[in-house]
Amino acid sequence: MLVLGAGPVGQTAALLLARWGLPVTVVDARPEREAVGSKAIVQQRDVLDVWEDLGAHAVAEEGLTWDTARTFYRDHELFSVGLRDRGASPLPPFVNLSQSRTERILDERMAAAGLRVHWNHEVTAIDQDDAGVRVRCATPSGPVELRGSYAVACLGPHGRVAREAVGADFGGASFDDRFLICDIRADLAGWERERRFYFDPAWNPGRQILIHPCPDSVYRIDWQVPPDFDLEREEAQGGLDRRIRQIIGERPYEIVWHSVYRFHTRVADPMGAGRVLLAGDCAHLVAPFGARGLNSGVHDAENAAWKLAFALNGWGGPHLVESYSAERLAAARDNAEVTGATMRFLVPRTEEEHAHRLRVLESARSDPAAAARVDSGRLFEAFWYTDSALTTPCAQRPFPGRPPRGEAPEPCPGVLVPDVPLHVEDRPGVTRLRALAREGVTVIAASAHGAEAARAAAQRATAAPVTALALEEADPDGALAAALDARPGEVWLLRPDAHIAAVLDEDDTAAVTAAADTCLGGAPAAGRIPRPGKEQDGGVLPARG
Repeated sequence: MLVLGAGPVGQTAALLLARWGLPVTVVDARPEREAVGSKAIVQQRDVLDVWEDLGAHAVAEEGLTWDTARTFYRDHELFSVGLRDRGASPLPPFVNLSQSRTERILDERMAAAGLRVHWNHEVTAIDQDDAGVRVRCATPSGPVELRGSYAVACLGPHGRVAREAVGADFGGASFDDRFLICDIRADLAGWERERRFYFDPAWNPGRQILIHPCPDSVYRIDWQVPPDFDLEREEAQGGLDRRIRQIIGERPYEIVWHSVYRFHTRVADPMGAGRVLLAGDCAHLVAPFGARGLNSGVHDAENAAWKLAFALNGWGGPHLVESYSAERLAAARDNAEVTGATMRFLVPRTEEEHAHRLRVLESARSDPAAAARVDSGRLFEAFWYTDSALTTPCAQRPFPGRPPRGEAPEPCPGVLVPDVPLHVEDRPGVTRLRALAREGVTVIAASAHGAEAARAAAQRATAAPVTALALEEADPDGALAAALDARPGEVWLLRPDAHIAAVLDEDDTAAVTAAADTCLGGAPAAGRIPRPGKEQDGGVLPARG
């Protein structure tokens, strides 16, 4: 198995594949890990959850927890959003931690798993056939060819060679305005646990400012700046200091890192073909307002890893791997739609859009209904696979649509299951539901009899590990039953990424078997991708140099 690119998405993919027992080779074009620059800083609970299961507890432990997002218009607070968990996860809703530190933590987990990164391996060509994938790399000591059963390409926005390998278009749009990002160390009492977004503040008239707290008294400040903004000139003329002073006053501060970005919205279509899957920025670029870039990339990695593992172990159906592109392309398009709407509100392009924004902001001072239309960036949420070919709909539990800001969707087929602590026989201490779900396929029923019947039904569809949970035994406090709003006679079927695949009648064991087969790719997947012949692990040649 080949993982191309060793950023957080590639690291996550490698760790997840290795946890499923697959041999993994990881390559990266850079000479070594970059130690500076905070880059992506915001990690959401459902992503921390993935890393927690991989032993990367330090991301949540070291990250600065925040649980409130405040939005201002000039000097008036329009609204604040608290972040609610439908379950009882021990993890915070969001933490802020620099990408460089997150990468070092994941590197430690990779080392513990016996994985290493082959640096100085620039991917120059990718070919595939029925036997596997061939990747050619340029290295300081000469060309190297690697071979694996599949390749997960996490090559970042410049990974054109991978997009060409799957025939992907990378269309989208770019925004003219630029954004100055500056991390400063300062004492800003009262701002330590909240995200602050300002429309048209006195310190940046006509534009926006976003402020995020980070560990060690560091704050990230994002200024929207004109297209012709020049950072070197700004620093030389004292403009950057003035910008910072307008926000923090005369407090002492230290600049930790700064850069200027222009944001893009682009989605690769398809996100995979045959034995090559695209993930992270290689597959999608979105504006950062809402933290939907890195967080979505980690879920790309998880979606790819379990499907590849099930395919190679013979546990999945013929359409499982191709469903990766269908599901994650839907997620990428949703993120592009959400962030695109945010950018249109932040950076109006027409007089009509300018007038609309002004009307909404002025009305929002006193009208809660208008405040609901203010778009300062909808925070990342795990995508719901309600329309996926792997999901079996339930008429009694239809998807009600996107929930209000700060809310998780109601549990139903396609949605990530709420996480709760469980008491499971033969397992010491408390086990989290999602950690258990990630061991294979999971069925949940009210009684031990119903759970065992559902297990037997699911096992008729797959040789994968199947875990059966009886609420009467594993959920003595009723936390899971309450989180699911469980009803008598229901069986809940969970995928290996902890998404709900189906909610069924426990007496209809044939339906449980059919739903298990469907969620593992036994039924035709939406957005069919041509599939090569018989799958087999083509082996991995060790990198040279």
